[in-house]
Amino acid sequence: MWWALDIIVPQRQRTALAAWLVSHTGMAVEEKDDGTIVSFAAGDPSRGSLSSAIDARFPNASITPHSISPTDWSTSWRRGLGPRGFGRLTVVPSWIPYAPADNEAVVVLDPETAFGSGEHGSTRAALTLLERHLRSGDRMLDLGSGSGILAIAAARLGAASAVGIEVDAEALPIALQNAERNQVGEVTRFLEGDAADLAPLLGPVDMVCSNILRTVNQTLLPAISHSLRPGGKAIFAGMETPEAPLFCPLLEAASFAPVDEVIDGDWWAVLGEKG
Repeated sequence: MWWALDIIVPQRQRTALAAWLVSHTGMAVEEKDDGTIVSFAAGDPSRGSLSSAIDARFPNASITPHSISPTDWSTSWRRGLGPRGFGRLTVVPSWIPYAPADNEAVVVLDPETAFGSGEHGSTRAALTLLERHLRSGDRMLDLGSGSGILAIAAARLGAASAVGIEVDAEALPIALQNAERNQVGEVTRFLEGDAADLAPLLGPVDMVCSNILRTVNQTLLPAISHSLRPGGKAIFAGMETPEAPLFCPLLEAASFAPVDEVIDGDWWAVLGEKG
């Protein structure tokens, strides 16, 4: 049995709570319009343990659990997936035969239970910006790499190196398998850890992709800035369109100039250039 935990804290603590939850659970969180942060846990013991940990870290938190109907995630992620085009880049599920055109960069993907199939609006927006702005020979970091889709796409588009950082240890074998399937194993690497700690150590790079969550993107702004060379570019995704006016001032305050943006359904992504 899986549980969703609706967590309410004072506004000043929301960013810290979201970042702590991602780091503590290894899973993404959801931020509702009313400011509620939603996290997830498996089974009553895990739910109780997580609730206790939240109480200890954020004593003012109000936590409301809700049970989630069982879903066989090992197969349900395949429903409705098909080839997706992003300019000269196409993402194709591994079980679908596909004949690429000349000069077409193809990513064959088997996401399993890791986030990143190319079907989510936030991932599509990030891929669109990546295809537009990545240059051959660029060095790239993918924060919250999940299935490895953005790092692998960067490699297929000509990146000299692409390193994915992920807190979920279970996602790493999936990303490595996807990289080998796409014959970019020598160009890509995937590391387990906190992007705030690792990203600055891996720079300077030409491009960073952070497809996570607005509050986490906000927390990672200093680390992303330190990991980029002057004039480097960062793609921030995982945000809904109403969050754009909340994030853009923070981006500019961190000395990033907004250069391009993509809206895909309810999802918004922005590319900023480091000043």
